[in-house]
Amino acid sequence: MITVRNARAEDVPTLVEIGVRAWEQAVVGVADLQLRRGYARNTFQQFLVRQWLRVTVAELDSALFGWASREALDDEITDLWVDPQRQRMGLGSALLAAMEAEIAAAGFEAARLQTHARNLAAVGFFRKHGYAVSWLSIDYSERLDRDVESVGLRRQLIADEPIGYGPGGL
Repeated sequence: MITVRNARAEDVPTLVEIGVRAWEQAVVGVADLQLRRGYARNTFQQFLVRQWLRVTVAELDSALFGWASREALDDEITDLWVDPQRQRMGLGSALLAAMEAEIAAAGFEAARLQTHARNLAAVGFFRKHGYAVSWLSIDYSERLDRDVESVGLRRQLIADEPIGYGPGGL
């Protein structure tokens, strides 16, 4: 059974390892894993030690296998990482639903996120959950130490209300 809950400080070491494993899978063919792995681990460690209060985790049978975050507590999902050996088991979907519920509860009408354009598994996952590509760009990635093609995705969470008078608008 999948359980979604807020992270705890003692979860940080496990969350770092999940993040690194999922990151390695996501950047195959985009980054030199041997060269960038230490940097990625350090980045996850620093973020999670400082921001674990803004992290939501997914457990399967009481073991941690995924996490997500909204760093600025706005409409952007900045992190969603699921252990590669536990993908396609509903953990990512549970985390995404939790992030979307937080975003809607905070008063935002849509959720947004970004990933690198070659991360076809992530793009497919988000499109399957109703996200549409809203922008493409090429930006320098400090984590990868190179220019990376990025894709931004967006999903409307709250239906637009018709403008006009009476039921159904004008």
